[in-house]
Amino acid sequence: MTGKPAAAPRAHGLEMLGIDREAVTFWNLPAPILYEHAVRHGEGLIAHLGPLVVDTGCHTGRSPDDKFTVDEPSSRDRIWWGAFNHPISEAHFDGVWARMREFLAIPELYVQDCYGGADPRFRLPVRIVSQYAWHSLFMRNMLIREHDEATLHDFRPEFTIIDAPDFKADPTTDGTRSGTCILIHLAKKLVLIGGTQYAGEMKKSVFSILNYLLPLRGVLGMHCSANYGADRDDVALFFGLSGTGKTTLSTSPDRTLIGDDEHGWSDDGVFNFEGGCYAKAIRIREETEPEIYATTRRFGTLLENVVIDPTTRRLDLDSAARTENTRASYPITHVPNADPAGVGGHPKNIFFLTYDAFGVLPPIARLTAEQAMFHFLAGYTSKVAGTEQGITEPQVVFSPCFGGPFLPLHPKDYAKLLGEKIDRHDVRCWLVNTGITGGPYGIGRRIAMPVTRSLVNAALGGKLDDVPTREDRAFHISRLASCPGLEGSVLDPRASWADPEAYDRKAAELSAKFEENHDKYEKA
Repeated sequence: MTGKPAAAPRAHGLEMLGIDREAVTFWNLPAPILYEHAVRHGEGLIAHLGPLVVDTGCHTGRSPDDKFTVDEPSSRDRIWWGAFNHPISEAHFDGVWARMREFLAIPELYVQDCYGGADPRFRLPVRIVSQYAWHSLFMRNMLIREHDEATLHDFRPEFTIIDAPDFKADPTTDGTRSGTCILIHLAKKLVLIGGTQYAGEMKKSVFSILNYLLPLRGVLGMHCSANYGADRDDVALFFGLSGTGKTTLSTSPDRTLIGDDEHGWSDDGVFNFEGGCYAKAIRIREETEPEIYATTRRFGTLLENVVIDPTTRRLDLDSAARTENTRASYPITHVPNADPAGVGGHPKNIFFLTYDAFGVLPPIARLTAEQAMFHFLAGYTSKVAGTEQGITEPQVVFSPCFGGPFLPLHPKDYAKLLGEKIDRHDVRCWLVNTGITGGPYGIGRRIAMPVTRSLVNAALGGKLDDVPTREDRAFHISRLASCPGLEGSVLDPRASWADPEAYDRKAAELSAKFEENHDKYEKA
């Protein structure tokens, strides 16, 4: 048999959870052995040059409507119940957990003991118990590893995630919406995931837990990427929802990557929550995203739902035959200019990224502190045809703090922390449209990544600090009059439309949606 369980019992083993196993449990296996297990069990294929390619089944993305937080006394009054945080009773949770413990008598289980949080003062010890070998590799990639064997032997998790894709909930008795369940019990410090092979549910569960715990200690959890320039005091943050460019813009050959998705901001600076990256892989190009492209040719990278030729084992990164949401999971050390320590100073610049499919917003705009709070609470982007089943035309999306599904607390709690930190550290703030210009989706064209990079670099280099601006009250931004090296018309989306009056109508329509969304928080 490939691989073996730990030679000695763990100081704090699965019996802590009431899991009594006579079958094999594999502890903290490294990537090569997890590869072997995944291939032997038919979980994936090894592609040309070394990545492991897996299929996540019918779930090619998260299932937010199947995620529940247990309604229990210790956390009840702090949770922001509503569209993102669905309650489930303790009795229903206990029923699911009892049946899942029976399910876990399966022949093999995999355990990874890792941390969420690069700063030792705030890191969360997390244990992941998984049915699949590739899920164990995924979390080994995504979280921060512990390499010391003695520490691993005595590892005591503060939270445990149980990941059992073949376990199905019963909606008629379990209080769930379907056979899929993501159940978080904050008091028992336990997450149960069943009925889905999508590995991102585990990663985002850790993020949600940190977003619950850390604000109590004055630390802001952020759905953003981060990098720094010549030194760790030149930090930039890139907030944005999926597909807006967080990973692409933070992975720059001229700057050092701290992390691509989840960070904390303490009184000492910024730190990564993770030890890996989770990049969208669809249609990436070596010439425009060389660092990310290179990871798809590396051993240790997991590729989700990427099309692979079964004979040559070569990849087709352009194919969306399985989903538009193809993904690459890889250790941050796969990025040549990444900082494995995962820490930096306080940000000098914050960029809010949006994919505006309506062609209304400028490629970049300056934000005052007040305007930054408006856009942070809005968390605007748009979904376009092909990204999700049933979407045939662009849809406006507002996800507060650019991460609504991962916020256990009310968005105003996070906004208050962000506002205080922006004021204290005199941070420059920007809105960047990585979406459409020259007309709405279907008529206009996507803003080229080299243009976006040049605008971001100009902001980072201080070249936009003294450029005159004009306040746009409709969108709560300060429009720039020019940018060194670019024609002024690039910054004016109205000038790029063939029909300026059509632009005005679309702008008024989108502005009204912004105000309607903001009113929800003004009244809260």
